[in-house]
Amino acid sequence: MELSGKSVIILAEEMYNEYELWYPYYRLKEAGAEVTLVGSGSSETYKAKSGLEVTVDTTADRVSAANYDGIVIPGGYAPDRMRRYPSMVKLVRDFFEAAKVVAAICHAGWMLASAEILKGKTVTCFFAIKDDLIHAGANYVDQEVAVDGNLITSRQPDDLPAFMRAVIAGLQGSPR
Repeated sequence: MELSGKSVIILAEEMYNEYELWYPYYRLKEAGAEVTLVGSGSSETYKAKSGLEVTVDTTADRVSAANYDGIVIPGGYAPDRMRRYPSMVKLVRDFFEAAKVVAAICHAGWMLASAEILKGKTVTCFFAIKDDLIHAGANYVDQEVAVDGNLITSRQPDDLPAFMRAVIAGLQGSPR
């Protein structure tokens, strides 16, 4: 299994996109990674836009980037809620600054902007928030996945296969 020994966080909050949370969750587990679901602390269970629930393992203020190899941020409207919690924003920034995989899909670019890690980075996202990322200093490209160092971004659920191939490749080269 290509990710045996790797440990990854997936963030969760209300209104997450169910495809963008569950597809990475099961793909990472299939590859042998240990996956921890991390919430903001506002609840133990969060609902997707569709109503599908996820119960988190812990909260952002109880984990450290030092103990993981990467973080995946699903989209939906959850990132707008996530960025209201300083511990979630700090966690994303800590992963980035430690040169560990930071993977964001769709509206998750909002978390990258709030973490102030986009200046000069080439990224993609759902088209409706591209101006937000540009204003945060990013170079926006319209393609299914963009990789700039340890930062991996993607546009939408249809891009999940390419996104996860890039995430897995990034994690294979990511030292803890």
